[in-house]
Amino acid sequence: MTILRNLALICLCFYAAIMLVMYVAQRSLQYHPENKGLSPAAVGLTGVHTNMLETPDGERIVTWYSPATKAMPTILYFHGNAGEIGDRPGRFAYYAAQGFGVLYVSYRGFGGSTGNISERGLMTDAATAYDWLIKRNIAPARIALVGESLGTGVAVQLAAQREVGAVALDAPYTSTADIAARVYWWLPVRLLMKDQFRSVDHIGAVKAPLLITHGEIDNLIPVEFGKALFAGANQPKEMVVVPGFGHEVMFEEATWAREIDFFKRMMR
Repeated sequence: MTILRNLALICLCFYAAIMLVMYVAQRSLQYHPENKGLSPAAVGLTGVHTNMLETPDGERIVTWYSPATKAMPTILYFHGNAGEIGDRPGRFAYYAAQGFGVLYVSYRGFGGSTGNISERGLMTDAATAYDWLIKRNIAPARIALVGESLGTGVAVQLAAQREVGAVALDAPYTSTADIAARVYWWLPVRLLMKDQFRSVDHIGAVKAPLLITHGEIDNLIPVEFGKALFAGANQPKEMVVVPGFGHEVMFEEATWAREIDFFKRMMR
């Protein structure tokens, strides 16, 4: 019995040590920023202005901006948990070619922006970018939010707090804790996780028209999570499940075209 008791104690200590390491290192597991600091010109974009916005908590975030033509809406875009905005020029160029204004936000800790990454920090960055558009006399009803993957949680919370004209989410989730719990099923993830981006708790407060696009075979954020979020959303809402596509659905031109069509229909 003593041997079994000692073995159980060793296993418990080992498990506790793993939990401690995971708790301390969790943000390095959740976020994978790049800091190449690419310029719009370096990735083939023209007519795009780079601005440094100062946040209320003293950080400086990089944004890329191209104004709308005539009375077209402006898209405020929130990227995923990896890379930087310079990795996503195709989407920017596509939106701008349709006459939409585009504002890309490089979160703190990503792509030349200062600061340390956290959910609270990312939401501060999002609000700062939104307020910058408002100061440029862009009406709230003419602002459309687009979020991809992690950025869907940012878009949902911002839309729950501020007036916007429409929201499009690519591969969204109920919460990042739900995603992590699938991977680390052997850990009490919901007790340990700091940045849970609980979209499911905020989606009911979003009053703007909502479009969700999700790949049918997404292994990173399974489509069931997108469907669960959709179920909790208000009307008007649309969801498109794309057969044969996984998480990469957000990088497809067809996805961007679907968003543009949705915004045109909902933001007349």
